[in-house]
Amino acid sequence: MKKNQSRHYAYPITVGLLVIAGIVYYFLFSSMTGKDDTQYVYVDRDDTMDSVFHKLERVSTAHGLFGFRTLARHFGYEDHIHTGRYAIEPSDGALTAFRHVKNGMQTPLNLTIPTARTVDRLAAVLGGKLMIDSAEIAEALVNEGTCRRYGLTKETMVCMFIPETYDIYWNTSVKGLLDRMQRESARFWNDDRKAKARALGLSQEEVMTMASIIDEETANNGEKPMIAGMYYNRLKTDMPLQADPTVKFALGDFSIRRIYNKMLAVDSPYNTYRNTGLPPGPIRIPSVVAIDAVLNMKRHDYLYMCANEDFSGTHVFAKTYEEHLKNAARYSAALNKRGIK
Repeated sequence: MKKNQSRHYAYPITVGLLVIAGIVYYFLFSSMTGKDDTQYVYVDRDDTMDSVFHKLERVSTAHGLFGFRTLARHFGYEDHIHTGRYAIEPSDGALTAFRHVKNGMQTPLNLTIPTARTVDRLAAVLGGKLMIDSAEIAEALVNEGTCRRYGLTKETMVCMFIPETYDIYWNTSVKGLLDRMQRESARFWNDDRKAKARALGLSQEEVMTMASIIDEETANNGEKPMIAGMYYNRLKTDMPLQADPTVKFALGDFSIRRIYNKMLAVDSPYNTYRNTGLPPGPIRIPSVVAIDAVLNMKRHDYLYMCANEDFSGTHVFAKTYEEHLKNAARYSAALNKRGIK
């Protein structure tokens, strides 16, 4: 009789436990997003528990959000809100997602440093990718105290930024970002690159400044070592670089398609028509290709170059000023023919 009673109660208890287990699995362990790809939630400085819930609504199923809410309220999430970028994988349930968010187990993002022309543009791009405000980044890049801390000036501060892609946490601070860029710059400037710069008699910042001009001169990577050799010849003879892109930078207008004599009078240390030597810093963040083009420049005797009249993006080079004038006349005629002002 007692044995039969045990069996009588065991069945509903087992069913009840299975139901409870199913409910727990459904709310805490089944896919929180119900999607096939990774979803991301960004927790900012001013987020509260309720605002995090609101952000989760955009990526979570109703049952997943219910499970997350339940865990958050029972395990004190309100007092443990960590900023960051959190990945919710397709296989993650509410419990896994909650553990990551509550413990600050964020996922880094791929940050690509752009070959930006201005500090403001660089700051805008970085501010759009990171939690830091772009104005805060821009201010740091021109702050004299900050620049001195990294052994640079406000004109050369961008030399720390090597245009590669890096894994970095979304909520990194400005100092954290700059420290990382300094480490990456030191890694980029290996013994081989440093030795080549020394052999040329150029500092790392001077190499990058020349590279920035070359990037503006041409998009043809194969021609960059040739242009580097020409500018280097001018440097060594104390001849003005007379690089049109530096005039555009001095004028603050890279949309200019044709440089006129009146533009060459602009009073700026970046105007390489009025000043000999390199400008005080890069006119953009140079590409790795251009940096290496300077370090591995082609040695020749050319002192002049002019854009090719066929508008192929290449240049014609000359050893004498007379030859250069002929090349320039052909290019000027081609501009006039196309109505380019």
